[in-house]
Amino acid sequence: MNEEVKNKIIEIMGRYPKKESALMPALTLVQKSKANNLSKEDVAEVANLIDVSLSRAYGVATYYSMFNVDKGVGKYHLQVDTNIPATLMGALEIFNYLSEKLGIKHGETTSDGLFTLSKVECLASCGTCPVVQVNDKYYELMTKEKVDMLIDSLRKGIMPDLPVEYNWKSQCNVLLKNRGVENATEIEVYKETGGYKTLAKALTMKPQDIVTEVRESQLRGRGGAGFPTGVKWGFVPKDTGKPVYLVCNADEGEPGTFKDRQILAYDPHLLIEGMAISAYALGAKLAFIYIRGEFGWIAEILEKAIAQAKKDGKLGQLDNIIVHQGAGSYVCGEETALIESIEGKRGLPRMKPPFPAVEGLYGCPTIVNNVETLASVPYIVENGAEAFKKWGSEAGYGFKLFGVSGAVNKPGVYECPMGVSYDELIEMAGGYKGNITGVIIGGLSVPILTAEELKKGPGLKMDYESTLDYGTNLGSGGVMVISDEFNIPEIAARTIQFYNHESCGQCTPCRMGSGMIVNLLTRVAEGKGEPGDLDKVLWYCDNIKGNTLCPTGEAYATPIKSMITKFRKDFEQLITI
Repeated sequence: MNEEVKNKIIEIMGRYPKKESALMPALTLVQKSKANNLSKEDVAEVANLIDVSLSRAYGVATYYSMFNVDKGVGKYHLQVDTNIPATLMGALEIFNYLSEKLGIKHGETTSDGLFTLSKVECLASCGTCPVVQVNDKYYELMTKEKVDMLIDSLRKGIMPDLPVEYNWKSQCNVLLKNRGVENATEIEVYKETGGYKTLAKALTMKPQDIVTEVRESQLRGRGGAGFPTGVKWGFVPKDTGKPVYLVCNADEGEPGTFKDRQILAYDPHLLIEGMAISAYALGAKLAFIYIRGEFGWIAEILEKAIAQAKKDGKLGQLDNIIVHQGAGSYVCGEETALIESIEGKRGLPRMKPPFPAVEGLYGCPTIVNNVETLASVPYIVENGAEAFKKWGSEAGYGFKLFGVSGAVNKPGVYECPMGVSYDELIEMAGGYKGNITGVIIGGLSVPILTAEELKKGPGLKMDYESTLDYGTNLGSGGVMVISDEFNIPEIAARTIQFYNHESCGQCTPCRMGSGMIVNLLTRVAEGKGEPGDLDKVLWYCDNIKGNTLCPTGEAYATPIKSMITKFRKDFEQLITI
């Protein structure tokens, strides 16, 4: 590595309580300096500089999908998201067009070394698919015409700007209040609309009073699990003599979920203020934002905003907020795997207990909250728990961001009160496009609902209880609408392919079970299924659920079982008798 990269790595090492945490950022820096490639020699050099074992460094470099160890990636790495939301919006057509235009298949590089073409998993661009990521840059709402423009420009050595318009709307004017404000990422603009005044108020309060207010608001985690935030904060032990850490989970890897991007990229100071208040309440002096590696440009926005807040004295009692980029791992959305990743390790979930609130990052008490959760804290502290509870009901209080993608006319992110009707949400998204077969309402890991189920009962509401009544879960609020252009067996096969690819491999039921289901459902989707295949899949689902260290096993066993159960005739039509 050159001296500039080496010195930058040494500077990054100094940011962390333990220098080993710099391993992933170091590998990322070296890869960027080597035209998107890493060699085993590069990995060894990084290991030597950070003083970790070669086996540890190589294990990390080969675990995360964004590290290209001896892969021979071309100058421009064209990565097409082909996960379920992208497929529903025409991604395969774009991939096939690129493949034909460049004369290469998945994983191949053109003879001139200019282009490598890859299918990748969800890029959290579900409302603006098809999306092609070129190195670190997203190109969204791609068409064949845009592909031609892109390739022609890249051949000239120019990374073009192909701006797009995003669909969004707010009924609450809280989380998206600055979404349409020009230069809202700048601290002075944020302060003009009252930004950081709530932090000043919070610093005059007793920390425990803030925890109490958040607990009484009944704010539940917005990342998908829905655990009460104030209760979680209350688990942090007192007077342990160890530092307390606050970690913001900005990994946003659940297919169908693309809401947190709206806060991170367009209102970063709202998140920073929420983190500063939360850190004060918890007694934390150092905080982290763990952001998915594909969001490189958003990480830069956050770094700039944090520097502005620090210079302006708006971090409260925090010494710093460190932006830590992942490198491609769905499992790192699970809090203990995320912690392992920050520590410079492979993102393998830990055995619980102990829970992170007691023993988390570097063995210290740690609270991990989602972006949307932390961004909701300033409103609660400023206006009180009762004001927050004016939205929603006991089935879920407050405001919520919903990402709607698939067969609707205006895919996008919509801020609504908890408990908004599903029908109203779809109306905000422009209504259905075509005939609807099914809907997944909380990210890919929740049970599918049929079009007929949606018509039954009093009407589905987007809250924790109504979704359970309808046999599914609110999850992350990522709504994917499936039209009759797609058959459910193909959706199921692609779903399990994703989870099999993302399984960390630590648990035998998840590692082996997902592989078995991939083989069976791929065979069925291709019309080569055999009698008994579906029952085998259901057996695997029943025996994987509840038998893995983290929720990943259940995250695929649950939706796969629901797809087969509710659309069994569609699967059986593909079975060879």
